[in-house]
Amino acid sequence: MLKSYMRKRSTRNCTACLVATFLFIAAMAGNCPASDSDEENIALLDRTAKAFAAVVEKAMPAVVFVSVEKIVKRRAPAPPFSGGDPFGFFNDPFFERFFGPRGPGRDKPREFHQRGQGSGFIISKDGYILTNNHVVGDADIIKVKLPDGREFEAKVIGTDPQSDVAVIKIDSDGSLPVLALGNSDALEVGEWVIAIGNPFGLTQTVTVGVVSAKGRSRVGINDYENFIQTDAAINPGNSGGPLINIRGEAVGMNTAIFSRSGGYMGIGFAIPINMATKIKDQLIKKGKVTRGWLGVVIQDIDEDLAKSFGLKNVEGVLIAEVTDDSPAWKAGLKQGDVVLKLNGRKVDDVAELRNRIALTAPGTEISLDVLRNGKKKSVNVIIGEKPSQAVSLISRNEMLSKLGLGVQDLTSELAEQFGYKKGQGVLVVEVEADSLAASAGIRSGQLVEEVNRRRVHNTEELIDALSISKKSNRVLFRIRDGEFSRYVAIRLK
Repeated sequence: MLKSYMRKRSTRNCTACLVATFLFIAAMAGNCPASDSDEENIALLDRTAKAFAAVVEKAMPAVVFVSVEKIVKRRAPAPPFSGGDPFGFFNDPFFERFFGPRGPGRDKPREFHQRGQGSGFIISKDGYILTNNHVVGDADIIKVKLPDGREFEAKVIGTDPQSDVAVIKIDSDGSLPVLALGNSDALEVGEWVIAIGNPFGLTQTVTVGVVSAKGRSRVGINDYENFIQTDAAINPGNSGGPLINIRGEAVGMNTAIFSRSGGYMGIGFAIPINMATKIKDQLIKKGKVTRGWLGVVIQDIDEDLAKSFGLKNVEGVLIAEVTDDSPAWKAGLKQGDVVLKLNGRKVDDVAELRNRIALTAPGTEISLDVLRNGKKKSVNVIIGEKPSQAVSLISRNEMLSKLGLGVQDLTSELAEQFGYKKGQGVLVVEVEADSLAASAGIRSGQLVEEVNRRRVHNTEELIDALSISKKSNRVLFRIRDGEFSRYVAIRLK
């Protein structure tokens, strides 16, 4: 039986077949006499290893090393005894070597170069490269190095911080190696996958694992999450590199890890390539991403809600609120409707419905199967364009810009997402790198509850409370992070 099985499988020139054969051999090994099977098993393992190597060899040329630089201006630190230098010691070259020159211009901002690195993969012969926004988003200089040693300076075509997808481009004569894109929807839990990238600057590193889970959301990394979870080792520097299947196709883009040590702990996350491709297409065409909008506040359904709304099982997504004049309102969707399917495909949770709506082009008509008062019905909705979450008043506010903060009113949806209550405070949605707010430890997703000892419930109150700081040159925040809050004092420069 074993020999017959091996002959049939070996006639197929397919990596998947080789892996399946290997697993079959492992399961059957106990039933085979050692003298008959040892050599065959070793030969099979050898073919399996060579199959993985062949996949990597095919994909490797299109995986690139991305190095970035950001130019930051900072004031030089003051030297010791800054109150005076009566004896002229600090004009001495020995002291200047350690403490810097004195005299006019010493306090002027100086330029510093922050450097970073990551990975990416070439998706077209004319030089388009997929990578992460957090790798290249704030960079002033981007350089790309190919495995064959060629180096290019890249330009940013477009970035999408909400999904952490970015597209960059290098000049090409049309001869660049290209990594084929697969279908992440067809990926199954337990399938073999291979991660390729440049962890810790170690270029062209390959790790192998399986798909541990699909559809991971609420991880707290991006606004729009639908991660592939894998145990293929991913470390800092792998960001932006491909996660490939055993056919050598990119099925994901490595993005983040779960870690308490800063390094690999067996849980890595990749953006599904189908999601990244839809965003990539918009970035190349328009330089930005336009997301679909339904205009509802939604929540997951538990057993108690399922019974209350006449559901036999825990399924679908509950509409908690419908925004006036929104696409949902115009289509007749109502508070209390349970969305069961979108375009005939089952909807499992809030994150899935939110992602699918966001990736639907505005103006597209969709069909929703909903349960209303115990009866099923179909509702057609023309998707609108998602309004900008940024409040224009905030973007023009001098004090927030000085702090390096972007904030937003806490809607019911955001309150549910981050575990707060509507009106509890103002949500931090953006913190600029190397800003005063970042130095004070303020992060996106935290809540501003007080400013200068004044309780704030919305952005208007926050901005009004900040006006006091113009005279004092100081800001006192009370910041909440989950169950805990703390005071943060920031001195304005």
